[in-house]
Amino acid sequence: MVTRHPALAELDVLVGRWAVQPKVEGLGTAWTEFTWREGGAFLRQVTDAEPVPDAAPQAWRENSPLPTIAMIGLDDTAEAFAYLYADARGVHRVYQMTFDGRLWRMWRDAPGFGQRFTATRSADGDVLDGQWEMSRDGVTWNVDFEIVYTRERIRGSG
Repeated sequence: MVTRHPALAELDVLVGRWAVQPKVEGLGTAWTEFTWREGGAFLRQVTDAEPVPDAAPQAWRENSPLPTIAMIGLDDTAEAFAYLYADARGVHRVYQMTFDGRLWRMWRDAPGFGQRFTATRSADGDVLDGQWEMSRDGVTWNVDFEIVYTRERIRGSG
């Protein structure tokens, strides 16, 4: 049995199912679900959606990353998280990650294609409002797309 590191408790607020709305014209709502694995040693994130609608931009229809899967783990020597990502296109990436219960950040500094993500959790904990940015030179950053996660509630629960 793996003993759970206390820093992993910061991620408990992510557990559950969320509606995901990328702010990209023509794209509908997807969903993501966070679940603990291996006795709480890793947090697994799976994201998917119904088939991409005909109204979606052609580039997205042809190159949709969905479904995606990620595993979040902890480097206890640095108390920093690693986010291992894979998607339907065959893309595999490793991001550094921090999450303090309110601010969620991920980034990777790959030559020619740096990426970073920042999301802020609402006061009630039910919304994560974020954006992905990209950089080709590591200096100039441009918004790739904005995204909103909204916690899905089971009927009859808070």
